[in-house]
Amino acid sequence: MNTDDFESGQRAREHFHTLRVLPGAWTVIRLDGRTFSRFTEQHFDKPFDPRFSELMTGTARTLLTELAGRYAYTESDEISLLLPPDTALFGGTVEKLVSISAGLASATFTSAAGRPAHFDARIWLGAGVADVVDYFSWRQSDAARCALNGWCYWTLRHDGRSASEANRVLDGASTSDKNELLFRYGINFAELPAWQRRGVGLWWESHPHPGHDPVRDAEVTSTRRRVRVERELPMKGDYRELVERVATNRA
Repeated sequence: MNTDDFESGQRAREHFHTLRVLPGAWTVIRLDGRTFSRFTEQHFDKPFDPRFSELMTGTARTLLTELAGRYAYTESDEISLLLPPDTALFGGTVEKLVSISAGLASATFTSAAGRPAHFDARIWLGAGVADVVDYFSWRQSDAARCALNGWCYWTLRHDGRSASEANRVLDGASTSDKNELLFRYGINFAELPAWQRRGVGLWWESHPHPGHDPVRDAEVTSTRRRVRVERELPMKGDYRELVERVATNRA
């Protein structure tokens, strides 16, 4: 067998290398921290630690800038990165989108935290902006659910309950039951910081930048882009409107 035949035979075994996202589709890369439940319990305060949130937000910012994203959203130990439908990133190769984004997130978080951390990634596809709005609305709903569960669980744990006892109390409890549980401990869930209940959003915005034109000896103003980090996201209909504006570059 000659060298060319040998090489082509080996490349033919890379079964998923040619898998690509659909042309014109809205692509979201969702990244999750691997075994982060144990990792955060060892190194961060519970149920929410501002230090951990800053690390996740910084990682989301890196993904947004390095991968030319349009919107990034982070809650708990996950990040969702929205790519524009005309993206040519890595030729739309799924294998590279998930591997490079996971590697970039892992390296960024590890460097900032000073401890090894690992992310995995998956791809979500939508046919239009309405699908994108539904996706991020779904993830924000998940943020609220996880925040309520986390606050209840760790309030019970801090009160001396074991993990099994706390889980038993919460098993089958309704949303109102959980809110009432927190209220008995003096915690109003609705008054907790918005970033804990609704997540953090990041997107590009334009801003005026003053300068001086030495040729004309005149003060001038240019327009530059910067990343906006929003920790006071709206919810429900207002959040859906925000996502639609950001996705279509009208924010």
